[in-house]
Amino acid sequence: MKDSDHKGSDVTLRDLIEGAPLPPSEPPRIAVISYKGLSRLIQSVTPRYDGRAQFLVVDKVFDEAITAARELIARNAVDVIISAGANATYLRDRVDIPVIRINVSGFDILRALMKASRFSDKVALINYRETDANLEEVKHLINVEIEQRSYTTIEDARLQFRELKQLGYRVVVGSSFVTDLSENEGLTGILTYSEQAIHQAVDMAIEVTRTQRIEQGRQAWLNQVIQHLQEGVIAVDRDQLVQCFNPASRRILGVETDLMLRRPLHELVPGLVVESGPDNDAEPQPQVLRIGSRLIMATCVPLREIGVDTGFVITLQDSAAIERADRRIRTQRSPREYAARYHLDDIIGESPVIQRMINLARQYAQSDSTVLLVGESGTGKELFAQGIHNASPRSDGRFVAINCAGFAESLLESELFGYEEGAFTGARKGGRVGLIEAAHGGTLFLDEVGDMPTNLQTRLLRVLQEREVTRVGGTIPTPVDVRVIAATNVELRERIESGDLREDLYYRLNILSILVPPLRARTEDIPLLAGETLRRLLHEAGVSADPEPVLAALRDRLLSYSWPGNVREMENFMERLAVFITQNDDPLSASGQKALYSILPELLISDSTDEPGTLRAKQRSVEIDRIQRVFTECEGNMAEVARKLGVSRTTLWRKLRQR
Repeated sequence: MKDSDHKGSDVTLRDLIEGAPLPPSEPPRIAVISYKGLSRLIQSVTPRYDGRAQFLVVDKVFDEAITAARELIARNAVDVIISAGANATYLRDRVDIPVIRINVSGFDILRALMKASRFSDKVALINYRETDANLEEVKHLINVEIEQRSYTTIEDARLQFRELKQLGYRVVVGSSFVTDLSENEGLTGILTYSEQAIHQAVDMAIEVTRTQRIEQGRQAWLNQVIQHLQEGVIAVDRDQLVQCFNPASRRILGVETDLMLRRPLHELVPGLVVESGPDNDAEPQPQVLRIGSRLIMATCVPLREIGVDTGFVITLQDSAAIERADRRIRTQRSPREYAARYHLDDIIGESPVIQRMINLARQYAQSDSTVLLVGESGTGKELFAQGIHNASPRSDGRFVAINCAGFAESLLESELFGYEEGAFTGARKGGRVGLIEAAHGGTLFLDEVGDMPTNLQTRLLRVLQEREVTRVGGTIPTPVDVRVIAATNVELRERIESGDLREDLYYRLNILSILVPPLRARTEDIPLLAGETLRRLLHEAGVSADPEPVLAALRDRLLSYSWPGNVREMENFMERLAVFITQNDDPLSASGQKALYSILPELLISDSTDEPGTLRAKQRSVEIDRIQRVFTECEGNMAEVARKLGVSRTTLWRKLRQR
């Protein structure tokens, strides 16, 4: 591999590829390493492979052959080696690329012996290390005396030649090395190799190279994948010595590259339990380890071949990286953030007053006019807003909500209207889209609109009038198609009189009004709300207990309570009650009831003097019902409602908020 290829990488997967792999379509690069006799025979065959293979002939044997082969491999100049006899065996044991050996068939031996018989009736057959078993099959076919010998070293071969020469043998059959040595001793050498054997070796070399390149390509692809993983990956053998790793593992462990390979795993990841266990199909369980000052999550998976453990793969994750990813996921804006979850059918209540408001909301949903939701905190104004959006023709658009009292003035301005690049110190490059623009085609919900800073009310009024928005630091207005729903828990007329609300903005907001009733104005809905909420909470907790007996025991207290926090407070009570039921087998026992009221102390001290069933309670109910009817008739115009009822607007608002 070139030096430049190493930049930015570590030892990877045992350095699977020594250089960039050639595509399978490129001709294989075949080195023929042998003695001159075989080289000449191969050179006579290679023209038939023009375009299919590239050949490099090297006339070297043994140590010189090894040196030449290793030089070619280092230069990435060869894919496969073809050799024969002792040379092939010698190369196979000492190089890391495929070595194809030219095989000699019985027919090749017969052919060579018949050729040798033309020169002498005494022929010697010499092979490396062992004699040729094929000789027994063919020697009866020719009428010559055949002496078969073997050798292990060059000196051994020379001694064999000299001895044969003294015995009267003048012709020797064998490999190119044998024939070359025999000629040096004054004997006639006959090659055992045929053109057919050469063809078979070359064909095999081409196929081996093709398969090897395909596998190298796959390994290179896998190597790149593992290289770029953020998780660390380490592979160890059965002795738990590191065989390969990716850069992320070195970075997570804080170890230099040259200190990882072949190192015991327990030195790099102390405390890691590495075992295959009886069930290799089980999901691997992550282990949390402390490496220096860092927490690391490690997972160990066994590697098996034919049912035998051959090593392990360990994946490493830095806990800090996991926490960062978790924060990004939780803070990343997604289309769901601008989705309305609730529908008008989700509003729980069967009382006439809540049903009238729901029906009114269904009518208003079909209009594009601004809606003002008036009601105490916790009555479910946003639930109505989302329900109106989902019942409107804009239901496929975004529902963008913002609490006007939840931001400082400068921050609320940039959130609502957006800003241009460079509008202020710290402004995001490229600027930012505001929530009004984000709601284009959908609905913008302005909660607690009565608490909007007066400086921003003028800008909001222009949006409502002109249907266009100008970003902070910008000069060009952007048209917007947005339906506005506003909500307030204060008397807006009082805000106008105190100078905290522009009167013209009030009239722009108060086009279609809905008075969301407090919970004490619809006491008949309290048991229904409590039951539905408690059943849902118990289901979410995985508890199948029946909540009705507990609710029945609390019914009078629930009805007499004034519910200053309305439905939100009801949910708070029921969540406490769900925890109590979950942790008590008999919540209605004497001790259970005592504990029950200890978690709901508010029910013991009710500030309402209107006990359910009393004349005063019925009068209050009739009074609230009358106010709601007139409010509907006057389409939410508080001044007109007060006039018809013969009271001041302040008195009307106080009656609506009265406990």
